[in-house]
Amino acid sequence: MQFIDEAQITVKAGDGGNGVISFRREKFIPKGGPDGGNGGNGGDVILRADSQLNTLLDFKYHRFYNAERGENGRGKNQYGKGGEDTVIRVPCGTLIKDASTEEVLADLIHDRDEIIIARAGKGGRGNSEFATSTNQAPRIAEDGTKGEEKELILELKLLADVGLVGFPNAGKSTLISVISAAKPKIADYPFTTLTPNLGIVRYAEGKSFTVADIPGLIEGAHLGKGLGIQFLRHIERTKVLVFLIESTSADMKHDYKVLLNELTEFNEDLVDRPHVVAITKMDIVDDKTKTKITKTNFGKKVIVQPISAVTSEGIEKLVGQMWKMLKRKIEA
Repeated sequence: MQFIDEAQITVKAGDGGNGVISFRREKFIPKGGPDGGNGGNGGDVILRADSQLNTLLDFKYHRFYNAERGENGRGKNQYGKGGEDTVIRVPCGTLIKDASTEEVLADLIHDRDEIIIARAGKGGRGNSEFATSTNQAPRIAEDGTKGEEKELILELKLLADVGLVGFPNAGKSTLISVISAAKPKIADYPFTTLTPNLGIVRYAEGKSFTVADIPGLIEGAHLGKGLGIQFLRHIERTKVLVFLIESTSADMKHDYKVLLNELTEFNEDLVDRPHVVAITKMDIVDDKTKTKITKTNFGKKVIVQPISAVTSEGIEKLVGQMWKMLKRKIEA
């Protein structure tokens, strides 16, 4: 399935039905009083989070949504039927913005979270509503009011406990395929991963968490370079970060600082997330390089874990560190 994480749609709530002008007409009652009924209210447009969905793909092909109009009133004081609501299902983690102002209108995180995003028009009053002691045969009625219409931007941010961050070809896809049941595309060239991948890691009996494999970042990503901002947003909701740096890098500390800077420039709150540095592809470096890696200082209290997804070296320890950080974050 194609992964779509942003869409623009138009929504229109139902208009209210019109009130009517009508007079009671029955045998032997030639001049009955007013009996025009009110129009029905229109239907609302509702956005509702659904845990069964994981992409905004449907909105690529269906961009206009409208709720039902209220029926007009009828004679004999019959009210018009109200219009049906339209419920639009979106993935959990969908941010809703006003397209013209970019104001955030809602953030639907949990299953069945919902918002009335466009409110229905009210039904107009029939002439029976206007009868008074001095005007017993009013010939006026109201039209229903218009339902709201809005242009919306839907922006999906993945809901994952742990986010894997690194340059293209750093080994993120390989790692997530080893520690979870996810099967991302893997090849030895940059930007193999063009969409985020989600995997569930089962740490122990009754203990599991979700990991997101974020497409590779490059220097300047926060400015939109490479795959840029369209994927940085998926890191925002993660509780724990894992920086993946290749063991073959000419300057691992520099790589770490570049990645940290890109996240900070995008959202300064990300720098405070607990994280671990995983040195990948340890199976392809010699003993001298391995010794050098173990002595590399990435900063105070930064946990460093050498790993190899091919030989499983350090994988169990890394997963354990993810779990411990996640648990501390949740309990904090």
